[in-house]
Amino acid sequence: MGLNFNKVEFIRSAVKPADFLRDGLPQMAFAGRSNVGKSSVINRLVNRKNYARVGASPGKTSQINYFRIEERAYLVDLPGYGYAKVSKAERDRWGRLMEAYFASGLIFLGVMIVDARHKPTADDVTMANWFFDAGCLVVVVANKLDKLKKSEVEPNMRQIREVLALRECDALIPFSAERGDGKDALAAALCSAMEG
Repeated sequence: MGLNFNKVEFIRSAVKPADFLRDGLPQMAFAGRSNVGKSSVINRLVNRKNYARVGASPGKTSQINYFRIEERAYLVDLPGYGYAKVSKAERDRWGRLMEAYFASGLIFLGVMIVDARHKPTADDVTMANWFFDAGCLVVVVANKLDKLKKSEVEPNMRQIREVLALRECDALIPFSAERGDGKDALAAALCSAMEG
């Protein structure tokens, strides 16, 4: 039975490990570089305009935000990484929060947003490895597909798969938050992970 991503409600923000939800529902953690369009991908998936806040300046998500889908799973919006113009103390705080979350054993599925136009950065590789180390399945969403020529899609997807060292079981979905391409494929990948 698929998940209805339209039935979504914001539950809480975690600013420290004690705030993490531990009620046994599967947690799908969304991560991505600060300017990669993570909020736009989430908004497209749940069919809302500004559900996950789209910041004019990247790096606005500084806590871990929990959204409940139906009563069956959480979409967990993690702080963006690698760009935000914030103080070192604030960056360190995020780093500790993320490390605690990844070590918590709560992540059921990792959803990583990368830029379809570019080779994944060192930060992207680090994030992918955090997901692998957490022992979860990974779905990589290559956003900004609308900015690519048709002929660039295949080689770029191959490069993303190689650089992130994705495994056979990890899905890679070309996506455009702008146009909605890949939305159904992403929803299907998340639902099949839930059923698997």
